[in-house]
Amino acid sequence: MQLEVNVIDAFTDTVFKGNSAAVIITDDWLSDDLMQSIAFENNLSETAFIVADDKGIYHIRWFSPSTEIAFCGHATLASAFVLFKKNPTAASIKFSAKAVGVLTIVQTETGKIQMDFPNKMPEKVDSIPDSLLSGLSVAPVDVYRNNQAYFVIYNAESDVLNVVRDNEKLKKLLPLNVVVTCQAESDAYHKYDFISRYFWPENGGGEDPVTGSVHTGLAPLWAERLEKNELVAYQASSRGGVLDCEVVGDRVFISGNAVQYLTGFITVEE
Repeated sequence: MQLEVNVIDAFTDTVFKGNSAAVIITDDWLSDDLMQSIAFENNLSETAFIVADDKGIYHIRWFSPSTEIAFCGHATLASAFVLFKKNPTAASIKFSAKAVGVLTIVQTETGKIQMDFPNKMPEKVDSIPDSLLSGLSVAPVDVYRNNQAYFVIYNAESDVLNVVRDNEKLKKLLPLNVVVTCQAESDAYHKYDFISRYFWPENGGGEDPVTGSVHTGLAPLWAERLEKNELVAYQASSRGGVLDCEVVGDRVFISGNAVQYLTGFITVEE
């Protein structure tokens, strides 16, 4: 059996930047074991698998090289990019996923792809876990959490950029991962409202290049702290990525660019 695979760099307009995701569209679901094996072989942060129903809704599942992921923003962006390219007259795309329900995706006038996600505003943590304190080389100023991650607030960009993590200690926080963040203030990051880095030592390795899902928590957190609902974020990994965020009630709209890296075919046996 041959399957078309597209590899897309998401949250960037430059190849080799942003976060890469593979996108595979099938008529029916492959077995879980086969989808996991393909994701392992691809060895990207995520591989998205898509099956359309008779109502035109695209059901989507995301796999890292090691496990299925409940919610992935950059692979959703990559998937929408592929579908809009295949259906250039489409005004919008609807995805359905168990963890986040139905998501409506549109292309903006600027050409960016806008995703409509649930607001995952984190709550402040009064008692910070020892594994979090010992797992980061820079002590937090504040810590928040939602059902995805601990949100570590720093005062300085240098803290976010230079913090060293201990993966083994951070693994003790599972199933939660860790995002470190601060307000952007320097000339180097003057285009942005806040910057961040995201560590997920178990599911995807050490550091994720750009993480759309965690911005459903970062955006409302910084919207409250900065008293503004439209924000531009930069994820300061080695690849880097830009996310336009808008907080509207219980929804967070996240927009970004994407660029094609590869189109090809894989041969597998079901």
